[in-house]
Amino acid sequence: MSEKKDFLRDTIKHIDIKEHNVVPLVDAMEKMAFQARNLNRASKIYEMMIKEKDGAVILTLAGSLFSAGLKKVVYDLVMNNMVDAIVSTGAVIVDQDFFEALGFKHYIGTPFSDDNELRDLAIDRIYDTYIDEDELRVCDDTTAKIFESLERRPYSSRELIWEMGRYLEMNGGPKCEDSVVYAAYKKNVPIFCPAFSDCSAGFGFVVHQTKNPDKHVSIDSAKDFLELTKIKIASKESGIFMIGGGVPKNFTQDIVVAADILQENAPMHKYAVQITVADERDGGLSGSTLKEASSWGKVETTYEQMVYAEATIAMPLIAGYAYHKGAYKGRTAREYTKLFQK
Repeated sequence: MSEKKDFLRDTIKHIDIKEHNVVPLVDAMEKMAFQARNLNRASKIYEMMIKEKDGAVILTLAGSLFSAGLKKVVYDLVMNNMVDAIVSTGAVIVDQDFFEALGFKHYIGTPFSDDNELRDLAIDRIYDTYIDEDELRVCDDTTAKIFESLERRPYSSRELIWEMGRYLEMNGGPKCEDSVVYAAYKKNVPIFCPAFSDCSAGFGFVVHQTKNPDKHVSIDSAKDFLELTKIKIASKESGIFMIGGGVPKNFTQDIVVAADILQENAPMHKYAVQITVADERDGGLSGSTLKEASSWGKVETTYEQMVYAEATIAMPLIAGYAYHKGAYKGRTAREYTKLFQK
Protein backbone atom coordinates (compact mmCIF):
# COMPACT_ATOMS: atom_id res chain seq x y z
CA MET A 1 0.00 0.00 0.00
CA SER A 2 1.43 3.38 -1.03
CA GLU A 3 1.75 6.25 1.41
CA LYS A 4 1.02 9.92 0.75
CA LYS A 5 4.73 10.74 0.76
CA ASP A 6 5.23 8.38 -2.19
CA PHE A 7 3.13 10.70 -4.36
CA LEU A 8 4.06 14.12 -2.93
CA ARG A 9 7.78 14.13 -3.65
CA ASP A 10 8.72 16.29 -6.64
CA THR A 11 7.38 19.83 -6.61
CA ILE A 12 6.25 21.92 -9.55
CA LYS A 13 8.86 24.57 -10.38
CA HIS A 14 7.53 27.87 -11.68
CA ILE A 15 9.16 28.95 -14.93
CA ASP A 16 11.23 32.14 -14.75
CA ILE A 17 10.90 34.27 -17.90
CA LYS A 18 13.91 36.32 -16.79
CA GLU A 19 16.19 33.32 -17.33
CA HIS A 20 15.19 32.67 -20.95
CA ASN A 21 15.57 35.30 -23.68
CA VAL A 22 12.93 34.10 -26.13
CA VAL A 23 13.09 37.17 -28.41
CA PRO A 24 15.03 35.46 -31.24
CA LEU A 25 12.71 32.45 -31.13
CA VAL A 26 9.51 34.52 -31.19
CA ASP A 27 10.91 36.82 -33.90
CA ALA A 28 11.68 33.76 -36.03
CA MET A 29 8.04 32.67 -35.73
CA GLU A 30 6.97 35.72 -37.76
CA LYS A 31 7.95 33.91 -40.98
CA MET A 32 6.27 30.65 -39.98
CA ALA A 33 2.57 29.81 -40.20
CA PHE A 34 -0.43 28.77 -38.11
CA GLN A 35 -0.18 29.46 -34.36
CA ALA A 36 3.53 30.32 -34.51
CA ARG A 37 2.78 33.41 -36.61
CA ASN A 38 -0.24 34.22 -34.44
CA LEU A 39 1.92 33.99 -31.32
CA ASN A 40 4.49 36.34 -32.85
CA ARG A 41 1.82 38.94 -33.58
CA ALA A 42 0.28 38.50 -30.13
CA SER A 43 3.69 39.12 -28.54
CA LYS A 44 4.06 42.37 -30.45
CA ILE A 45 0.56 43.49 -29.46
CA TYR A 46 1.25 42.78 -25.78
CA GLU A 47 4.44 44.82 -26.09
CA MET A 48 2.37 47.66 -27.58
CA MET A 49 -0.07 47.48 -24.64
CA ILE A 50 2.77 48.01 -22.20
CA LYS A 51 4.18 50.92 -24.19
CA GLU A 52 0.83 52.69 -24.54
CA LYS A 53 1.09 56.02 -22.73
CA ASP A 54 -1.52 56.29 -19.96
CA GLY A 55 -2.94 52.90 -20.95
CA ALA A 56 -4.12 50.16 -18.61
CA VAL A 57 -3.12 46.53 -19.04
CA ILE A 58 -5.60 44.04 -17.60
CA LEU A 59 -4.55 40.40 -17.24
CA THR A 60 -7.26 37.73 -17.07
CA LEU A 61 -6.56 34.24 -15.77
CA ALA A 62 -8.70 31.12 -16.13
CA GLY A 63 -7.66 27.50 -15.78
CA SER A 64 -5.24 25.74 -13.45
CA LEU A 65 -2.36 28.05 -14.29
CA PHE A 66 -0.33 28.54 -11.12
CA SER A 67 -0.50 24.89 -10.15
CA ALA A 68 1.04 24.20 -13.58
CA GLY A 69 4.08 26.44 -13.08
CA LEU A 70 3.02 29.88 -14.36
CA LYS A 71 2.91 31.72 -11.03
CA LYS A 72 6.31 33.37 -11.33
CA VAL A 73 5.40 34.66 -14.80
CA VAL A 74 2.51 36.65 -13.35
CA TYR A 75 4.59 37.66 -10.33
CA ASP A 76 7.21 39.16 -12.66
CA LEU A 77 4.55 40.97 -14.68
CA VAL A 78 3.27 42.58 -11.47
CA MET A 79 6.71 43.46 -10.12
CA ASN A 80 7.83 45.03 -13.42
CA ASN A 81 4.69 47.14 -14.01
CA MET A 82 3.66 45.01 -16.99
CA VAL A 83 0.11 44.53 -15.70
CA ASP A 84 -2.15 47.03 -13.91
CA ALA A 85 -5.10 44.88 -12.80
CA ILE A 86 -5.84 41.17 -12.67
CA VAL A 87 -9.19 39.42 -13.18
CA SER A 88 -9.03 35.75 -12.28
CA THR A 89 -10.83 32.66 -11.19
CA GLY A 90 -10.74 32.17 -7.43
CA ALA A 91 -8.88 28.88 -7.80
CA VAL A 92 -5.80 30.53 -9.33
CA ILE A 93 -5.61 33.27 -6.72
CA VAL A 94 -6.66 31.40 -3.57
CA ASP A 95 -6.26 27.63 -4.04
CA GLN A 96 -2.98 28.03 -5.91
CA ASP A 97 -1.27 31.35 -5.12
CA PHE A 98 -2.42 32.04 -1.54
CA PHE A 99 -2.08 28.31 -0.88
CA GLU A 100 1.63 28.44 -1.79
CA ALA A 101 2.05 31.72 0.13
CA LEU A 102 0.99 29.76 3.23
CA GLY A 103 3.95 27.45 2.63
CA PHE A 104 2.38 24.62 0.63
CA LYS A 105 3.35 23.17 -2.75
CA HIS A 106 1.98 21.58 -5.89
CA TYR A 107 3.54 18.28 -6.90
CA ILE A 108 4.44 16.57 -10.16
CA GLY A 109 2.06 13.67 -10.76
CA THR A 110 0.59 11.65 -13.61
CA PRO A 111 -2.86 11.35 -15.23
CA PHE A 112 -2.45 7.58 -15.11
CA SER A 113 -2.62 7.25 -11.33
CA ASP A 114 -5.38 5.38 -9.51
CA ASP A 115 -7.76 8.16 -8.49
CA ASN A 116 -9.48 5.99 -5.91
CA GLU A 117 -6.14 5.47 -4.23
CA LEU A 118 -5.49 9.20 -4.36
CA ARG A 119 -8.86 9.84 -2.73
CA ASP A 120 -8.04 7.43 0.08
CA LEU A 121 -4.78 9.32 0.67
CA ALA A 122 -6.46 12.76 0.50
CA ILE A 123 -4.56 13.76 -2.61
CA ASP A 124 -6.32 15.90 -5.23
CA ARG A 125 -5.30 15.63 -8.89
CA ILE A 126 -5.27 18.31 -11.60
CA TYR A 127 -4.39 16.28 -14.70
CA ASP A 128 -0.70 15.51 -13.97
CA THR A 129 -0.37 17.58 -10.79
CA TYR A 130 -1.07 16.62 -7.17
CA ILE A 131 -2.25 18.73 -4.23
CA ASP A 132 -2.46 17.67 -0.59
CA GLU A 133 -6.14 17.97 0.35
CA ASP A 134 -5.24 18.31 4.04
CA GLU A 135 -3.18 21.39 3.19
CA LEU A 136 -6.02 22.81 1.12
CA ARG A 137 -8.22 22.54 4.21
CA VAL A 138 -5.72 24.78 6.01
CA CYS A 139 -6.15 27.29 3.20
CA ASP A 140 -9.94 27.06 3.59
CA ASP A 141 -9.65 27.63 7.33
CA THR A 142 -7.29 30.57 6.86
CA THR A 143 -9.73 32.39 4.60
CA ALA A 144 -12.45 31.81 7.21
CA LYS A 145 -10.12 33.27 9.84
CA ILE A 146 -9.58 36.36 7.70
CA PHE A 147 -13.33 36.83 7.19
CA GLU A 148 -13.93 36.44 10.92
CA SER A 149 -11.54 39.33 11.56
CA LEU A 150 -13.35 41.81 9.29
CA GLU A 151 -16.18 44.26 9.79
CA ARG A 152 -19.48 42.56 8.93
CA ARG A 153 -20.54 44.06 5.57
CA PRO A 154 -20.50 43.30 1.83
CA TYR A 155 -17.09 43.50 0.15
CA SER A 156 -15.85 43.38 -3.39
CA SER A 157 -13.54 40.46 -4.12
CA ARG A 158 -10.76 43.02 -4.63
CA GLU A 159 -11.15 44.20 -1.04
CA LEU A 160 -11.00 40.67 0.33
CA ILE A 161 -7.95 39.71 -1.74
CA TRP A 162 -6.28 42.89 -0.46
CA GLU A 163 -7.08 41.64 3.05
CA MET A 164 -5.40 38.34 2.16
CA GLY A 165 -2.28 40.30 1.21
CA ARG A 166 -2.48 42.21 4.47
CA TYR A 167 -2.85 38.94 6.37
CA LEU A 168 0.41 37.73 4.84
CA GLU A 169 2.07 41.03 5.73
CA MET A 170 0.88 40.85 9.35
CA ASN A 171 2.08 37.26 9.72
CA GLY A 172 5.67 37.63 8.60
CA GLY A 173 5.11 37.71 4.86
CA PRO A 174 4.47 34.86 2.41
CA LYS A 175 6.39 31.61 2.78
CA CYS A 176 7.46 31.78 -0.86
CA GLU A 177 9.24 34.44 -2.89
CA ASP A 178 6.72 34.79 -5.71
CA SER A 179 3.24 35.25 -4.25
CA VAL A 180 1.07 37.21 -6.69
CA VAL A 181 -1.42 38.11 -3.95
CA TYR A 182 1.34 39.64 -1.86
CA ALA A 183 3.10 41.34 -4.79
CA ALA A 184 -0.19 42.90 -5.91
CA TYR A 185 -0.86 44.05 -2.34
CA LYS A 186 2.54 45.76 -2.18
CA LYS A 187 2.35 47.22 -5.69
CA ASN A 188 -1.28 48.41 -5.49
CA VAL A 189 -2.38 46.17 -8.36
CA PRO A 190 -6.04 45.25 -7.79
CA ILE A 191 -7.09 41.62 -8.20
CA PHE A 192 -10.71 40.74 -8.93
CA CYS A 193 -12.30 37.28 -8.75
CA PRO A 194 -15.86 37.69 -10.09
CA ALA A 195 -16.77 34.15 -8.99
CA PHE A 196 -14.87 34.38 -5.72
CA SER A 197 -16.88 31.74 -3.86
CA ASP A 198 -15.79 29.06 -6.33
CA CYS A 199 -12.53 28.26 -4.47
CA SER A 200 -11.12 27.88 -0.95
CA ALA A 201 -12.58 31.28 -0.11
CA GLY A 202 -16.01 29.81 -0.76
CA PHE A 203 -15.43 27.16 1.91
CA GLY A 204 -14.19 29.95 4.17
CA PHE A 205 -17.45 31.81 3.58
CA VAL A 206 -19.47 28.69 4.37
CA VAL A 207 -17.71 28.34 7.72
CA HIS A 208 -17.84 32.07 8.53
CA GLN A 209 -21.49 32.59 7.58
CA THR A 210 -22.57 29.43 9.43
CA LYS A 211 -20.98 30.85 12.58
CA ASN A 212 -22.52 34.27 11.93
CA PRO A 213 -25.90 33.70 10.25
CA ASP A 214 -27.37 37.13 10.97
CA LYS A 215 -24.42 39.46 10.43
CA HIS A 216 -21.45 38.42 8.35
CA VAL A 217 -18.98 39.23 5.60
CA SER A 218 -20.37 38.73 2.09
CA ILE A 219 -19.45 39.31 -1.54
CA ASP A 220 -20.86 42.25 -3.50
CA SER A 221 -20.44 41.17 -7.11
CA ALA A 222 -21.92 44.41 -8.42
CA LYS A 223 -19.20 46.32 -6.56
CA ASP A 224 -16.63 44.17 -8.36
CA PHE A 225 -18.14 45.23 -11.68
CA LEU A 226 -18.26 48.91 -10.71
CA GLU A 227 -14.69 48.97 -9.42
CA LEU A 228 -13.23 47.37 -12.53
CA THR A 229 -15.31 49.75 -14.65
CA LYS A 230 -13.77 52.68 -12.76
CA ILE A 231 -10.34 51.44 -13.85
CA LYS A 232 -11.52 51.52 -17.46
CA ILE A 233 -12.84 55.06 -17.00
CA ALA A 234 -9.58 56.16 -15.33
CA SER A 235 -7.47 54.95 -18.27
CA LYS A 236 -7.27 56.70 -21.63
CA GLU A 237 -6.72 53.40 -23.44
CA SER A 238 -6.82 49.78 -22.32
CA GLY A 239 -5.55 46.40 -23.36
CA ILE A 240 -6.41 42.89 -22.18
CA PHE A 241 -4.06 39.92 -22.05
CA MET A 242 -6.32 36.90 -21.59
CA ILE A 243 -5.13 33.47 -20.50
CA GLY A 244 -8.04 31.11 -21.06
CA GLY A 245 -11.58 32.42 -21.20
CA GLY A 246 -14.56 31.98 -18.92
CA VAL A 247 -15.89 34.53 -16.47
CA PRO A 248 -12.68 36.61 -16.24
CA LYS A 249 -12.71 37.16 -20.01
CA ASN A 250 -16.33 38.24 -20.26
CA PHE A 251 -16.21 40.31 -17.07
CA THR A 252 -13.27 42.31 -18.41
CA GLN A 253 -14.78 42.81 -21.84
CA ASP A 254 -18.08 43.97 -20.31
CA ILE A 255 -16.53 46.95 -18.52
CA VAL A 256 -16.36 48.79 -21.84
CA VAL A 257 -20.14 48.69 -22.12
CA ALA A 258 -20.54 49.65 -18.45
CA ALA A 259 -18.16 52.58 -18.89
CA ASP A 260 -20.07 53.68 -21.97
CA ILE A 261 -23.34 53.61 -20.02
CA LEU A 262 -21.80 55.73 -17.27
CA GLN A 263 -19.91 58.30 -19.34
CA GLU A 264 -20.90 57.69 -23.00
CA ASN A 265 -18.48 57.17 -25.87
CA ALA A 266 -16.11 55.05 -23.78
CA PRO A 267 -13.43 53.63 -26.09
CA MET A 268 -13.33 49.91 -26.70
CA HIS A 269 -10.31 47.95 -25.51
CA LYS A 270 -7.65 49.09 -27.97
CA TYR A 271 -5.54 45.95 -27.61
CA ALA A 272 -6.53 42.35 -26.95
CA VAL A 273 -4.68 39.05 -26.93
CA GLN A 274 -6.18 35.71 -25.93
CA ILE A 275 -4.51 32.34 -25.43
CA THR A 276 -7.08 29.55 -25.58
CA VAL A 277 -7.65 25.99 -26.71
CA ALA A 278 -11.44 26.45 -26.85
CA ASP A 279 -13.35 26.27 -30.12
CA GLU A 280 -15.60 29.10 -31.28
CA ARG A 281 -18.06 26.84 -33.10
CA ASP A 282 -20.15 25.91 -30.06
CA GLY A 283 -20.95 29.56 -29.35
CA GLY A 284 -19.26 29.43 -25.94
CA LEU A 285 -17.54 32.45 -24.48
CA SER A 286 -14.11 30.89 -23.91
CA GLY A 287 -13.57 30.25 -27.62
CA SER A 288 -15.43 33.25 -29.02
CA THR A 289 -13.12 35.39 -31.14
CA LEU A 290 -12.07 38.92 -30.34
CA LYS A 291 -13.55 39.99 -33.66
CA GLU A 292 -16.89 38.71 -32.36
CA ALA A 293 -16.41 40.85 -29.25
CA SER A 294 -16.13 43.88 -31.52
CA SER A 295 -19.74 43.39 -32.58
CA TRP A 296 -20.66 43.97 -28.95
CA GLY A 297 -18.61 47.17 -28.81
CA LYS A 298 -16.00 45.67 -26.49
CA VAL A 299 -12.78 45.17 -28.48
CA GLU A 300 -11.30 47.06 -31.43
CA THR A 301 -10.13 44.87 -34.27
CA THR A 302 -6.93 46.71 -35.23
CA TYR A 303 -4.71 45.19 -32.55
CA GLU A 304 -6.33 41.91 -31.54
CA GLN A 305 -5.01 38.37 -31.80
CA MET A 306 -6.26 34.93 -30.88
CA VAL A 307 -3.59 32.31 -30.14
CA TYR A 308 -4.91 28.75 -30.15
CA ALA A 309 -2.36 27.17 -27.87
CA GLU A 310 -2.03 25.72 -24.38
CA ALA A 311 -1.19 28.37 -21.79
CA THR A 312 1.90 26.76 -20.25
CA ILE A 313 3.55 26.89 -23.68
CA ALA A 314 2.33 30.21 -25.06
CA MET A 315 2.22 32.51 -22.02
CA PRO A 316 5.94 32.33 -21.13
CA LEU A 317 6.79 33.11 -24.76
CA ILE A 318 4.51 36.15 -25.03
CA ALA A 319 5.36 37.51 -21.57
CA GLY A 320 9.05 36.70 -21.96
CA TYR A 321 9.18 38.47 -25.31
CA ALA A 322 7.85 41.71 -23.81
CA TYR A 323 10.14 41.39 -20.81
CA HIS A 324 13.34 40.87 -22.79
CA LYS A 325 12.41 43.59 -25.27
CA GLY A 326 12.42 45.92 -22.24
CA ALA A 327 8.91 47.20 -22.87
CA TYR A 328 8.37 47.81 -19.16
CA LYS A 329 11.44 50.01 -18.60
CA GLY A 330 10.43 53.46 -17.49
CA ARG A 331 6.75 52.52 -17.33
CA THR A 332 4.94 54.17 -14.45
CA ALA A 333 3.02 51.93 -12.05
CA ARG A 334 -0.67 52.77 -12.32
CA GLU A 335 -1.46 51.69 -8.71
CA TYR A 336 -5.19 51.44 -9.39
CA THR A 337 -5.86 50.09 -5.90
CA LYS A 338 -5.51 53.70 -4.75
CA LEU A 339 -8.68 54.56 -6.69
CA PHE A 340 -10.66 52.72 -4.02
CA GLN A 341 -8.86 53.72 -0.85
CA LYS A 342 -10.44 56.41 1.28
